[in-house]
Amino acid sequence: MEAGASGYLLKDASRTDLAGAIRAATRGETVLTPSVAARLVTRMRAPQPDSLSPREVDVLRLVARGFTNAEIGRELFISEATVKTHLLRVFGKLGVEDRTAAVTAAIRHGMLPEPPWS
Repeated sequence: MEAGASGYLLKDASRTDLAGAIRAATRGETVLTPSVAARLVTRMRAPQPDSLSPREVDVLRLVARGFTNAEIGRELFISEATVKTHLLRVFGKLGVEDRTAAVTAAIRHGMLPEPPWS
């Protein structure tokens, strides 16, 4: 839908449903199979945050391991200021205000794996 589709039907749609969907699409209407509509509504109610860049994930992974900004900079061969910039962007994308919340949100959204607790 984000790419501009007018509708979405599953492959088991009947010929009648398919023909009706084509006519509706030509009229500018949107046609969705009920299960797809339900998923779309769920996603709209709880939108996913912007994706993180590979470098932002690298920084956040080290934050999750307890590294300081200086340690992250040394590990990734970047300045401490660059680490701070990456973290500020991560905070903005995830809608959080601190390092702990960023790691928690990233794990919850599948952007970081859950740490081993053993």
